[in-house]
Amino acid sequence: MARAVSRIGWVVAVMSLSALAGCRGTPGIASLDEKAVLWNGTDFTGWYRYVADPTVDVNSVWRVRNHVIRCSGKPDGYMRTENRYKNYRLHVEWRWPEQAANSGVLLHMSGPDQLWPTCIECQLKAGNAGDFVLMNGAGLTVNGIDWQDAAKQFVAIEKKALVREKPAGQWNVYEIHCKKGTIRCFVNGVLQNEGMKAEPNTGWIGLQSEGGPIEFRNIYLLPAD
Repeated sequence: MARAVSRIGWVVAVMSLSALAGCRGTPGIASLDEKAVLWNGTDFTGWYRYVADPTVDVNSVWRVRNHVIRCSGKPDGYMRTENRYKNYRLHVEWRWPEQAANSGVLLHMSGPDQLWPTCIECQLKAGNAGDFVLMNGAGLTVNGIDWQDAAKQFVAIEKKALVREKPAGQWNVYEIHCKKGTIRCFVNGVLQNEGMKAEPNTGWIGLQSEGGPIEFRNIYLLPAD
């Protein structure tokens, strides 16, 4: 019996190490050394879906159709990774299936799950993709200016480049590079914004439900440069 238990323990240990392959660093915070697919294209394994109203079924807000995530945009909320991450390049594709609306990519999410969590948002609101929004005291330095303001729930920092978004119905690409407190966001291959001294600089990664229908696909991480 003792030998059987030891053998089971060895198998569990091997499985645990295999599950962590490609992710190293502080326990509970993954730092990558190879590509990590965040969304499997089929279901919401590895993700937590949140809306503030406990009477709302999250399956009515977030669905999978033809290997695409479809978000209704109402009520407000988000889906976030169950794992925390640091030092990565995030790839997300999005489009407006109907009319252009509002959403966002939430970085370095921390603290309790709430409607507006502590995080740094890379804006997806139509016409503003590439803006930063600091939520609930999050901090970022852009163009030498420290934008952190604990007294404000939202602090918006406009993008540097012209709008690079495609019209409704067409897919856009967000490439977001996070490394040692620096965040650089690219929309369809063009650098839109860059900040330093991010606070927090690790955490969950989220996608917002806010305003209207939006679709996502091909969500993955690559090691930081």
